[in-house]
Amino acid sequence: MSQKTDVTARQSTQAQETGERGYVLRPPVNVFEDAEGITLEADMPGVSKDRLQLKVDGESLLIEGDIHFDMPEGMEALHADVRATRYSRNFALSRELDTEGIDASLKDGVLKLRIPKRAEVRPRKIEVRVA
Repeated sequence: MSQKTDVTARQSTQAQETGERGYVLRPPVNVFEDAEGITLEADMPGVSKDRLQLKVDGESLLIEGDIHFDMPEGMEALHADVRATRYSRNFALSRELDTEGIDASLKDGVLKLRIPKRAEVRPRKIEVRVA
């Protein structure tokens, strides 16, 4: 019997206007599930560790990051294809997941989150004894 862990994105557009913050980019995310938990990989180029924020509130996961462009001294950007400089993505997490055990890493603009399943919902092997 196969069960799918529920991870639901709460935004629907690629660049969404958010009032006083202006436009926000919705980073593309891959979600993988195995018996031990889920892995989320979010593409967030231009975001450094100190400009990245991860928040868990109940069953909600919020990923936010600000893009920072280093301009050479004395130079000024005349045009940019990027309309927004902030990433934001919100997910509803399943109750099967252990949000206390989240592990996060950022490498080459890719944020990787590992969220384990709670021990009681993980499959376990039962040893059979010979009587």
